[in-house]
Amino acid sequence: MTKKLVLVDGSSYLYRAYHAMPDLTTSSGETTGAIYGVINMLRRQMKEHPSDYLVVVFDAPGKTFRDDIYPAYKANRPPMPNDLRSQIEPTHDVIQAMGIPLLSVAAVEADDVIGTLSTTATAMAIDTDIMSGDKDFAQLVGKRVRLIDSMKGETYDTAGIKVRFGVEPEQIVDFLTLVGDAVDNVPGVPKVGPKTATRWLETYRTLDNLVAHAEEIKGKVGDNLRQSLEQLPLSRQLVTIKTDVELEVTPKDLRQSTPDDDRLRALFSRLEFKTWLSELGGTNSVDTHSPEVDYTIILDEKSLRQWIKRLSKAGVFSLDTETTSLDTLCAELVGISFTDRAGEGAYLPLAHDYVGAPLQVSLDYALTCLRPLLEDPKIGKIGQNLKYDRSVLQNYGIDLKGIRFDTMLESYVLNSTGSRHDLSTLALKYLGYKVVKYEEVAGSGKSRVSFSQVDVEQAGHYAAEDADIAMR
Repeated sequence: MTKKLVLVDGSSYLYRAYHAMPDLTTSSGETTGAIYGVINMLRRQMKEHPSDYLVVVFDAPGKTFRDDIYPAYKANRPPMPNDLRSQIEPTHDVIQAMGIPLLSVAAVEADDVIGTLSTTATAMAIDTDIMSGDKDFAQLVGKRVRLIDSMKGETYDTAGIKVRFGVEPEQIVDFLTLVGDAVDNVPGVPKVGPKTATRWLETYRTLDNLVAHAEEIKGKVGDNLRQSLEQLPLSRQLVTIKTDVELEVTPKDLRQSTPDDDRLRALFSRLEFKTWLSELGGTNSVDTHSPEVDYTIILDEKSLRQWIKRLSKAGVFSLDTETTSLDTLCAELVGISFTDRAGEGAYLPLAHDYVGAPLQVSLDYALTCLRPLLEDPKIGKIGQNLKYDRSVLQNYGIDLKGIRFDTMLESYVLNSTGSRHDLSTLALKYLGYKVVKYEEVAGSGKSRVSFSQVDVEQAGHYAAEDADIAMR
């Protein structure tokens, strides 16, 4: 069986996480949002794209050979924010504690290390997936190399590159040379965009052939091309990813080792990543609840239809909505959980939006499928504070019918003088069960995030548990 290598553009992950995650900080003031985002993306990626070999590659500090040949390279980029710079080392620490190989090579960029490893892997008959949203990697795509943008859920093989850019992978360098790169401050031919570059390469196939026939290009763009001839070789050198960097490892050296759980506990404790700490049996464990549960996360339309069929047959089920606000007038639906039997449950995420979030069933499709079930008065509904859930669903044009039992209202009837009727209190009082609290998954104080930014797996257990406890 063919082996597979996964090359992760760690620098790309870091910047994406920094700009996408909220400003998470620990109680001691340490910034952790980018760290959490990167590790979350890695954890999900490893589940969705298992491999034989794996490495995360980061840019090394200091200048590269591109700065030497063109001092203005990336000159228009603002300096790295201090609160991002401070998260680099702990991000590296967590990755290495997870047993994942990490590379950072001086004088070259992460792109060049990835280019070298992918080329070497191809020569060794190893398939390669490059995890990045950087368009420059399109030049590396080939028979054994794919480019995967996990943020957008898109995978590009050679045909995919042709569809996206209009040129073949082997033409990408020439394409980028012509259009330039404003982000990296690489000059292209003035007034030449993707459409013109694609048309020229369709006609002349290569930049060298285009240059040889430069006199044939008419109009202002032709003048611009001819005036750029001396600068084009430099631009081509800047956009070309190196594939011959001297490395101390080969793809076969890049196997994940056994995670260092003690080190991870120390890091997760310091960074206050409580849910991940609990997975390791840390002191802040939230997994102190009954092990006799089976909770499912619904991420595809088929599974949703199967659950709807199951709930319809059951005749009665519990449900709970997860939203962005306690105010029903502005609350946006993030997900719905439900179950028809104690100890089981499912969570349907609909609008989780964070770095590394999985693809989810579309809100319109889900509500269209759920409407007959939710509006059927013959099928009983159980829940905690269903008045809230009903109001939220009404915002989406769904009239929840068949309400059979509301644990909060029943608690009030049984003990109207009691001060607390929340699900956590009721579960502990009547079931002797300690539920996961909202603060344990969404944080508290300055570190609190919207439920839409909570990791789907964490949200899934929390939400399905709410439906489960109400059912019990």
